[in-house]
Amino acid sequence: MRKAFFLITLLYMGLQVQAAGFKPWTKGAFETRQYRNVFAEMGYSQADIDAKVQQVFYEVFRGPNKVYFEVGDSMGYVSDIKNHDARTEGMSYGLMVAVQFGEKDIFDRLWRWSKRYMQHQSGPREGYFAWSCKTDGTRNAEGSASDGELYFITALIFASNRWGNDTGINYKAEAQHILDCIMPREIPADPNAPAFGPFGNQQGPRKSFLIDPETKLITFTPDGFGQRFTDPSYHIPAFYEVWARWADDGRADFWNECARRSRDYLHKACNDTTGLNPDMTQFDGSPMSGWGGRRNGGANFRYDSWRVPMNIALDYEWSCADGEWQRQYGEKIQNFFYSQGINDFVDQYRVDGSLPSEDEILPAGGSGKVLRHSIGLVATTAAASIMCRHAKSREFVDALWNAKHEPFPDGYFDAYYDGLLRLFAFMHLSGRYRVIFPAGE
Repeated sequence: MRKAFFLITLLYMGLQVQAAGFKPWTKGAFETRQYRNVFAEMGYSQADIDAKVQQVFYEVFRGPNKVYFEVGDSMGYVSDIKNHDARTEGMSYGLMVAVQFGEKDIFDRLWRWSKRYMQHQSGPREGYFAWSCKTDGTRNAEGSASDGELYFITALIFASNRWGNDTGINYKAEAQHILDCIMPREIPADPNAPAFGPFGNQQGPRKSFLIDPETKLITFTPDGFGQRFTDPSYHIPAFYEVWARWADDGRADFWNECARRSRDYLHKACNDTTGLNPDMTQFDGSPMSGWGGRRNGGANFRYDSWRVPMNIALDYEWSCADGEWQRQYGEKIQNFFYSQGINDFVDQYRVDGSLPSEDEILPAGGSGKVLRHSIGLVATTAAASIMCRHAKSREFVDALWNAKHEPFPDGYFDAYYDGLLRLFAFMHLSGRYRVIFPAGE
């Protein structure tokens, strides 16, 4: 009896300590410059945390399964290995990681490669980036994916804050150039374009913009095809606050309004019961119909969607302008994945929590229509613990800490997307993903 009482007492004390450690925030790092080290709160030693974060960084950038490759004396690229290309997604992620870790050489190499091979230097797409290139720099496509520009701008502003603008690259000027180019502008008629696409005439003159002027929401792609809808995983409201504070482009009020609208949008895009969000949505948060909708799985929670829990956690950490809803969201989506089995949940669902049909499953890198317990999703659901108070959040963090990034039994292995999301999650949970203020501020 005495032993049972002792164990119950220890359990109660542990829950009380956890509750104290997971006290909700009312202010974000823009104001406090404070960051949670969830691993330390859970009892991991700082030495082990530092070693783990450095090991995950090493695996992505320098290990035998690295996705970062240097070219000559001054350039480098991040490759989506399984798809044999370099993407603005990975290049801009690499820039963000590099500036967070203070790796200036990596940052400068990635930026030089991006500017030389990806960025349009003239014409109707000036300032934008070709979203996919072969690893020799040859473009696979001319168009852009809006999340690349989102990260490029934010990473360049942070680089300006961290290293200044007189060490060979004027980071702030580069960011300001992109910001100027993403504002609405006319694209002339293109007689070589398809006469009609899924959203109408592609030949006539039209406007191009990264941010929809009416809704103030980021577009899926800044062109006539993809600028009529959005991708929930492109919404990182705190990035707009970075632009408002330090871009010095005269648009601070506009960027702050974009942040507010983006937070409102996420309320609509995430399912009220499961917390899951579609892969793509209309600007009102409703799932796509027709192209990008149910018939091809675009209305489901899948690869892009994995990023949303971690993006919302970032906004909670940095801004906390929507803290109450974000805490509820974090626990809601963790509750859903916990109900599926913390070591068993798969990487694609309908937003109501049911499994997709076979024709809705999106293959990854030629691997076939397979549902997996992917470490990229393990990572982002763990990162959501930053917002949560319930006891389950500890299990998600432990699951990430103990998960091995290794090939599945069928040989499938994603060093790129899984690897980068895993690295971001370790940065978040160790307090290493931070707002970078200008020196002296």
